[in-house]
Amino acid sequence: MSAPERIPPRSVTPLDLLTEGELTVRGRIREASNAALFCTVVHEGQEASCVYKPIAGERPLWDFPDGTLAEREVAAYAVSETTGWGLVPPTVLRDGPYGEGMCQLWIDVVPGAELLSLVDREEPEAGWKAIGFAEVGEGRTALLVHADDERLRRLAVLDAVINNADRKGGHLLPAAEERLYGIDHGVTFNVENKLRTLLWGWAGEALTGEAVEALKGLKEALGPDGTLTATLTSLITAAEIDATRARVEAMLTSGIHPEPSGEWPAIPWPPV
Repeated sequence: MSAPERIPPRSVTPLDLLTEGELTVRGRIREASNAALFCTVVHEGQEASCVYKPIAGERPLWDFPDGTLAEREVAAYAVSETTGWGLVPPTVLRDGPYGEGMCQLWIDVVPGAELLSLVDREEPEAGWKAIGFAEVGEGRTALLVHADDERLRRLAVLDAVINNADRKGGHLLPAAEERLYGIDHGVTFNVENKLRTLLWGWAGEALTGEAVEALKGLKEALGPDGTLTATLTSLITAAEIDATRARVEAMLTSGIHPEPSGEWPAIPWPPV
């Protein structure tokens, strides 16, 4: 009799860990405006750190329905994955010690990556893009700039698609292997234009070829029978999905990065 075939152990992915693992709260992230808990998650002998934001800890907002921020964070991850750029850490919706909420893989930041700066100049130097002038005290102003970095440029496209109303500097996480992640996507996908970001340096400039291809992929995935539509249907409203389609189509039609509308503050406060 031949020996039974051995089945290799299943590889545990970050999504497996976040979805199926045992979640243990280790502390609270006090800088967050909503309840954000630092946790560990363990599954099949593997462990990772993560952020858990229970829906019960969400602060009500006047322009977003109550109890919807966690779903919007998961929706932002789904859009990011569809682009192929991997700009948002793995993110799931799951039950936890304080009820259902968003659970996102913790990203260890690599120090030393300079993405934002204040300079005493009228125009940015080579390798930098102007955001605008900021008051720095005693009646003085300085030019706020961000790096002319392809990773930031991809994130600017993603933010325009998901209508991110709060892209602060603190939401940019440089990571190992020259990766860059964006976090805190609770105020996204509004039907109204609410894009507020520090990444305006490419406003009005032509989209890159890879951005156009990513947008074409999103357009297809957002079709009536598209895979992204199926995912988003359980996370945001039909009107918000339609608005996302319209933003993708508008960018493909114009071929340029969006510019501030003038109907809404263009830069979040505080910016960092």
